[in-house]
Amino acid sequence: MCGRFTQSKLGNAIAEIFQLTEVPALTPRYNIAPTQSVATILKTVALEEKQLKMLHWGLIPSWAKDRSIAVKLINARAETVSIKPAFRSAFRQRRCLVLADGFYEWQQQENKTIKQPFYFRFRDEHPFALAGLWESWQDVTGKIIDSCTILTTEANKLVSSIHHRMPVILNPADYDLWLDPGVKKLEVLHNLLRPYPTDDLISYPVTKAVNNANYDSVSCIDRLESS
Repeated sequence: MCGRFTQSKLGNAIAEIFQLTEVPALTPRYNIAPTQSVATILKTVALEEKQLKMLHWGLIPSWAKDRSIAVKLINARAETVSIKPAFRSAFRQRRCLVLADGFYEWQQQENKTIKQPFYFRFRDEHPFALAGLWESWQDVTGKIIDSCTILTTEANKLVSSIHHRMPVILNPADYDLWLDPGVKKLEVLHNLLRPYPTDDLISYPVTKAVNNANYDSVSCIDRLESS
């Protein structure tokens, strides 16, 4: 699964890398957790240009009775996303890029009550985009909540030593294809949801303070030195 990630780049860097016409106001985040707002890029039929939008992490399907379902839908499995009722409509029509520059996974230790967090990022620290889906949901008062989920796939060789799943990191060449609401062929979309090549990524252990969702500091991504 993908339960925590980082997005520490400022708006001018994001605008340049993802070719946005406006520079977004972004605050570096080092421990993004479910139910928090996440920076995404989306495109709709009515919107010709890509738009950066903050979305609630945890998908709320349009048919949901209340928003509590969101905590169960922070991830969608790439293998079944096109057939699961909670995701299949968004997979065909409402795809987004979730902005990131690293993510965390936890390794079970000999003491089963303790898990060691590991941080994964590109070797060159370059930001990237996770494959996401988004929805708009309206509560009984008429309030609209826009939310998203992150797709996961089987882990590559590097991640598999820590966890059997990893988030789908999209190839930059596929960003426009993934965002295009006019692309509806399931085979084309599924082909984009592959484990990212191992050679481009590195990982290392980090502080267990990451376990606290309220702890958000650059120290979260500091390498934990062996004692």
